[in-house]
Amino acid sequence: MQRYFIELSFDGSAYHGWQIQPHSPSVQEVLQRALSTLLGAEVAVTGAGRTDTGVHAHTMVAHFDWQEPLDAPQLSYRLNRILPRDIAVRSVRAVAESLHARFSAVSRTYHYYIHQQKNPFLRTYSCEVHYDLDFELMNRAAEYLLTVEDFGAFCKAGSDAKTTLCTVSDARWVKVTPSAPPSFETEQPFGGSQVGEAWCFIITANRFLRNMVRAVVGTLIEVGRHRMTLDEFKQVVACGSRSAAGESVPAHGLFLWDVVYNEE
Repeated sequence: MQRYFIELSFDGSAYHGWQIQPHSPSVQEVLQRALSTLLGAEVAVTGAGRTDTGVHAHTMVAHFDWQEPLDAPQLSYRLNRILPRDIAVRSVRAVAESLHARFSAVSRTYHYYIHQQKNPFLRTYSCEVHYDLDFELMNRAAEYLLTVEDFGAFCKAGSDAKTTLCTVSDARWVKVTPSAPPSFETEQPFGGSQVGEAWCFIITANRFLRNMVRAVVGTLIEVGRHRMTLDEFKQVVACGSRSAAGESVPAHGLFLWDVVYNEE
């Protein structure tokens, strides 16, 4: 039995997240159906994690097992021919059977984008805000997250997570040049027109809780609006209550950006 990793990107606008849902379209379902069609048998695909409804992926990793060797580049090409335009396979490769798309990942990185002037070309991939934000203070609050172990304050109520412990290794806001989504970091703004300031929140951790990134961003925005002090932010984290933290920001500004494995 040979295990294969699939690296893919997708626009999550039309999907109810990664994971298969009973009566709603999901990325996992579409990918499994395409693989099963090409290989002539039912194939189960396991992803690196679950993304919520409307969340995008710059890089998602999934694995499947097959009983015989496959021409990986040819399979990648054929998948892209039958997958919808909002899902793109970047590579298929054989890996050790011990590697698991979810459990072998040592870190994941998410990006969340916001822009501060109305622009129709960013509305699907970035959250539009119209108030001043103190990004210096927001970065001080974000830096504090590197010292935190328990992220229960940012876990969706009713989550089935067995633990709320996470290790965050990077958390920061960076200013970016708005551009054609989802790259954002280009020299020229989309269409050559100014669209105001745009910012990206980058966060890397060994694991993430359900809704965690959107809740963190929403709470940091409360800090940036001076509606929550830095000390109050620390108290919110310490108390571990989701109701004490800020509201979750909309899903469409969130991207699963990278998944890292230690393949040794």
